Amino acid sequence: MDKDHQLLANYLRTVFQLSETSINDFLPHWRYFDCVRKTTLTNVGESENYLYFVLEGVQRVYSLNADGREATLIFTYAPSFGGVLDAMMTGQVSRFCYETLTPSSFLRAPIAEVKKLMVNNVEISQMVNIGVSAALGGVLDRLAEIQLLSSEDKFKQLLSRSPHILTLVPHKYLASYLGIDPTNFSKLINRIKI
Repeated sequence: MDKDHQLLANYLRTVFQLSETSINDFLPHWRYFDCVRKTTLTNVGESENYLYFVLEGVQRVYSLNADGREATLIFTYAPSFGGVLDAMMTGQVSRFCYETLTPSSFLRAPIAEVKKLMVNNVEISQMVNIGVSAALGGVLDRLAEIQLLSSEDKFKQLLSRSPHILTLVPHKYLASYLGIDPTNFSKLINRIKI
């Protein structure tokens, strides 16, 4: 087993307590994939054909309005799964974009194969359901933060959750993620002790 598949296997053991039998069923479907920064992996109106496991780099899922204004919704980085989750699970075309912010490398599996595994392996199905539930919980937490917290408190919450994010992600995307004007975001960085 190469080091990338070993990393995925260890992640599955540690985070999801997946059995060795299920890990052995899951791993053969994953292939290495890499790309340069600012690569669009999934675009609005496209199918999400893959589930990604991030090995290196930072990516984001974002939305566009009719005027072309972007709102960053989610960041992904190693070790974690990535992709446009709702399009992946429903089979509908994506309403969001998934792009790399830095050069990135992944293991990726065709979602059709993952869904077959879910039908044939209860443990893998439970793992995916737990992952989707955790993602939904994270989105609900973020929605509450956006609606209830001040800009300063949103910034502090982000730093407590992901203190390394300031060095990984350009500040304009962090401002978008927090729903803060980029100028105000710069003021927050200068004002708050990190």
